[in-house]
Amino acid sequence: MGGIKTHLPIGLITFLTLLSPAAIKADIENPLQYFASCTGRLSAEMEHQWLLSKPESDTTQIHRDAMLDLLSATMGPDDGRQVLAWRIEAKVAHAGLLTRATFRDDTWASQRAEQMLQACTSIMMS
Repeated sequence: MGGIKTHLPIGLITFLTLLSPAAIKADIENPLQYFASCTGRLSAEMEHQWLLSKPESDTTQIHRDAMLDLLSATMGPDDGRQVLAWRIEAKVAHAGLLTRATFRDDTWASQRAEQMLQACTSIMMS
């Protein structure tokens, strides 16, 4: 249990960092981090939709697969470890937003999750 307490502040800091508008801008300036974070967010969204039996999960899966293709095309041979860390951090942060939005009926969390996804999917539409 001591390990969980040790990692909790780091997770909280990561969560808050990923929610900031500056984090979105910083991601765009680093395409590898941007694609990795978006892949994580889309994975969390897809899994949440699966759990709630939402039909949008098919579309989200298509977006996630496209983001994975962008990520793979951008990655260098030594980037795997860092990319995985970015994906996991973004996925955990996004899953937290979705949980809060769904089970606490939190409008802010719902809007923020939607903004984060919109930022990710808009790059594929442009």
